[in-house]
Amino acid sequence: MDETRWTVRVERSACLGTGVCASVFPTRFAISGGKSRALREDNDPDEELLDAADLCPMGAIRVTDRATGVSVLPEED
Repeated sequence: MDETRWTVRVERSACLGTGVCASVFPTRFAISGGKSRALREDNDPDEELLDAADLCPMGAIRVTDRATGVSVLPEED
């Protein structure tokens, strides 16, 4: 049984509040106080979350494996 979970966070200091993530994935992200925020930090693995991280012009969206803390996106060098 696969119980992989992802943590999704927006680094508010890096976020410019462009709203790209919230406009493309409104069920995943919202703009609050001029910055983006993930509506849920704890998530099942989902391609939408990776797409949102890829689309962020500032690279402010971080997706990590909840159990290990290893970065899913951005990939670690």
